[in-house]
Amino acid sequence: MASTTARLHIAEPFLIQQDWKAYTPEQHSIWSELVRRRMPQLEEHACAEYLDGFHQIGLRDDTIPELAEVNKRLGPRTGWNATPVSGFLPPDAFFEMLAARQFPTTTYIRSREAMEYTPEPDIFHDVFGHVPMHAHPVFADFLQHYGRVCLDLINQKDKLERMGRLFWFTVEFGVIRQNGKIKLYGSGLISSHGESTHVIHGGPDIRDFNLEQVLDQEVKVSEMQKVLYAVESFDQIYEAVQAAEQRLI
Repeated sequence: MASTTARLHIAEPFLIQQDWKAYTPEQHSIWSELVRRRMPQLEEHACAEYLDGFHQIGLRDDTIPELAEVNKRLGPRTGWNATPVSGFLPPDAFFEMLAARQFPTTTYIRSREAMEYTPEPDIFHDVFGHVPMHAHPVFADFLQHYGRVCLDLINQKDKLERMGRLFWFTVEFGVIRQNGKIKLYGSGLISSHGESTHVIHGGPDIRDFNLEQVLDQEVKVSEMQKVLYAVESFDQIYEAVQAAEQRLI
């Protein structure tokens, strides 16, 4: 397990502190409503590892999480931290943080007018959508390794774009077969009722995970997903990032 105290150089200017006491009752209410909207569907359709991670890191449905408290529970399990940042990061800073097991986490929460969709990341997408999976050891190792590989490819645009597709079809829009059913684990599905419902009702073509196909699959961020790739276990995505490293570096 890597240290969570690794010094960041590229990302350092983007690091901030979460002022948890500054959140208003209205903001806590928005978090609460978002979580309570999502959990009934996720309790049936999210993968077991996501649901376990949600409880392991102490997320609640009545208050915005205090990242320092989340990290007290997450760090001892996998060495990961949810690290507050000021917003979008340049790619090299993002990958540096992943390689150091520090997940860049925005502290802003969407407005009530943007409950259904926000184009910019917020604490609901980042923490509710992503961080529970970081409590799973194999997924945690996969994500760190992904960051390391991408940092090595930072000046190779074409190869980095292919690696971005691996992230898209796992971390963001990943699905897994469990007990004969398709279960959700990607944050873009976990945090979006519309995207999840699209999958549950059979909208996308769900194919067996194949690294070459994933690396070549066109990504369209502005529409519902037409193709997704289902893994049989999280070992499969860890093996995939190792195989991608061998092919691209």
